[in-house]
Amino acid sequence: MKIICLGRNYASLHKDGLNTLDPFVFLKPDSALLKDGKPFFLPDFSSNFKYEGELVFHINRLGKNISERFAHRYYDKVTVGLDLAAEDILSHAKEHGLPWDLSKGFDSSAVIGDFIPVANLNLENLRFSLNINKQTVQRGNANEMVWSIDQIIAYVSRFYTLKIGDLIFTGTPEGAGKLDIGQHFDGFIENNQVLSLDIR
Repeated sequence: MKIICLGRNYASLHKDGLNTLDPFVFLKPDSALLKDGKPFFLPDFSSNFKYEGELVFHINRLGKNISERFAHRYYDKVTVGLDLAAEDILSHAKEHGLPWDLSKGFDSSAVIGDFIPVANLNLENLRFSLNINKQTVQRGNANEMVWSIDQIIAYVSRFYTLKIGDLIFTGTPEGAGKLDIGQHFDGFIENNQVLSLDIR
């Protein structure tokens, strides 16, 4: 399975203007997946880890070169996930024009909650939120995304064959911040709690 991630996909993060020519896409390996409420243990290779709360969609059909009008057939579930990054390693990579792989794709850097079916959800106005220790730190809505999930699928399927079980992280709104030991994360889609995570 592949973990396909979108960067820079919320208009609120680009007050100085948007570059909307193409979605900004990167991948994480399957070893990055952290699920089933397992805790995240802060690794020792960085002193500055960052969380980004996102909507994550589950691919349920094999597809290549998928038309946007048919893209809704290729996902069946959604949850809240965390895209974790080692910020110091990421800053070094950006400064020197290096790949992001080590800073974004390390083990357990793609946290996912429990999936819920999309069948009865309004994906054009889908709200989600992220709490740390019961305080809300991020709120987002699918209608604020620069690229919708259907547009993302149409775009990435030009380059990658989508397979059953692949995941698409759709990008984060404002409010991303630093990971610290002792934090407890709860993620919600509308009023449904789908994510619970301890940082140790």
